[in-house]
Amino acid sequence: MVPDSGLIRQLKDQDTREKAFRELISQYKERLYWHIRRMVINHDDTDDVLQNTFIKIYRNIDSFKGESSLFSWIYRIAINESITFLNARAKRKGIGDSELRENLVKNLRADTYFDGDEIQLKLQRAVATLPEKQKLVFNMKYFEALTYEEISEILDTSVGALKASYHHAVKKIEQFLTTD
Repeated sequence: MVPDSGLIRQLKDQDTREKAFRELISQYKERLYWHIRRMVINHDDTDDVLQNTFIKIYRNIDSFKGESSLFSWIYRIAINESITFLNARAKRKGIGDSELRENLVKNLRADTYFDGDEIQLKLQRAVATLPEKQKLVFNMKYFEALTYEEISEILDTSVGALKASYHHAVKKIEQFLTTD
C-alpha cells in the first residue's frame, strides 16, 4: 500500500499516473463501494456511481491541493456523485427524494447482491427515513466506523454538529425500529 503523499505525487506525474491510479482504485474501491452503496442502495447503481467517482478523481487529481487528506477529498467526490445520481433519478421519475428512497429500500429484497435478513432490511428502511445529512453521518459513524474528526473533514462540519446529527439519527432509528 502506497502512502497517500506518495500516491498523490505519482498521480500528478504523467509518467506514473496510470500505475498510481490503479493503486488508488485498489486501495479505495471496496470502502467507496460500501459508502456509495449505503446511499444509493442498489448494487448496479452503486457500480455506476463508483465508476463516475473514479473518473472524476482521475480528471481532477491535478486540482487536488492537499488542504484535506486524499481520503476526505475522495469521499467528498463519492458523496457528491451519489447525491447527483439520486437527484437525477428522482427527477427522471418525477418523485421526491423520500419517495425515491422508499422505492429503493423496497427493491432491496429483490437485489441479488443483498444478503441481509429482515433486521437488516428494517434498519435500511429506518436509515432511509433520515434527512440526508443525518443519513450520511449515521452511515459513516455506524457502518464505516469513521471518527467524528474524519467525518468533520469530509463533510466540512464541526464535530459538535456531527455528534448532534448522529444522536438525532440514532434516536429516530430507535423510534422507527420500536414502532414499525
